[in-house]
Amino acid sequence: MFNTARMALFAALLAGVAGPVFAADFVEPPVVEQAPPPVAYQEPADFGGWYIRGDIDYHWSEFGGGDYTTYSGTAPQNPGSFASGSLKGAFSAGAGVGYQVNRYFRTDLTFDWMGKSDFRGSTNGFCTGGTVACTSTDTSSYSAMLLLANAYVDIGTWHGVTPYVGAGIGGAWVKWDTLHNTDLDGSFEHTGGKGWRFAYALMAGASYCLTDQVKLDVGYRYSHINGGKMFEYASDSNVGPGYDHGINVHEVRGGLRYQFGRSDCAPPPEPYVPEPVYTK
Repeated sequence: MFNTARMALFAALLAGVAGPVFAADFVEPPVVEQAPPPVAYQEPADFGGWYIRGDIDYHWSEFGGGDYTTYSGTAPQNPGSFASGSLKGAFSAGAGVGYQVNRYFRTDLTFDWMGKSDFRGSTNGFCTGGTVACTSTDTSSYSAMLLLANAYVDIGTWHGVTPYVGAGIGGAWVKWDTLHNTDLDGSFEHTGGKGWRFAYALMAGASYCLTDQVKLDVGYRYSHINGGKMFEYASDSNVGPGYDHGINVHEVRGGLRYQFGRSDCAPPPEPYVPEPVYTK
């Protein structure tokens, strides 16, 4: 009987110890939900869009030469050409509106007012009734409005700097002021010519991000303006009309562009990585 009681007590103690142990084995651990993989950044479909621009420049013009006719009482008439001719530099200002198609291609329409460039040239001929060889001095100036449709390739962006090349085609409205001609016979004036001409341009430069939507644009532009009427006929000298052979313009330009759509100056958004969620 004593052994039976002792075994019963031992069994009770064993059950008291083993019960919590087995119960602990059946407690489920906390569940940790795995975070979804990070979403790779993709360029938004609305990158680019409309932009406006404003520019100023200093330009140097090259006179391509010019021809005129000197009339006499009998045919044939005498054609003549400028012996020399040069143009001084001047300032310009312009504005435009464009569209950024994607990160590497854009187009715009620009209008520039080119300030007066002073002209000084000379012609060779005969004075005092055609008996004495003489050289005249000719002075005038020209100004122009340049309207161009342009296309650009943005090569790439490094540290906010985007180099580019471009080309444009359009027209120029050229206005020559009164031509003053002075020689041994005196001084004569010719009304300046004016009108539209064909023009084209080539350009290269770089832009720099000032803000998320504003860029500083600095570059060089070469423009060629076709020839046209330079001055009208003057009855007191029997000379005219005169035509220039065209004008080459070299410009150093600087300006600002404002992007209405999303600019490549804006940093890409950070990929969203959700925090792990723990549940009990």
